Amino acid sequence: QVQLVESGGGLVQAGGSLRLSCAASGRTFSTYTVSWFRQAPGKEREFVKAISQSGAVGTHTDSVKGRFTISRDNAKNTVYLQMNSLKPEDTAVYYCAAGNPAVGSWSSGYKYDYWGQGTQVTVSS
Repeated sequence: QVQLVESGGGLVQAGGSLRLSCAASGRTFSTYTVSWFRQAPGKEREFVKAISQSGAVGTHTDSVKGRFTISRDNAKNTVYLQMNSLKPEDTAVYYCAAGNPAVGSWSSGYKYDYWGQGTQVTVSS
């Protein structure tokens, strides 16, 4: 069993930065792919970035390329999402998820076994 807790969200002005953390319990955390998803009000959940056990990174959302970076520290059981040059359209609840989806399925939320409770990110214009 793995429990995930996100933190680091908040209110920031456009152009600012935030670093989200996804802290996990459980000794097997390093064996999971961990991804960040986000959901804005009235919109469907959107895959943002994934990082595999080996550190391979996947990005599905063109809108965050070059601005968001995902990393993991297995010694600390934590995955990070560094978000730079934030835009108002990045406003959403951000969730981390852990599981073992195939590479081609990283963006499929139902492939993940564990989810955090989410952290709100609000970007003002």
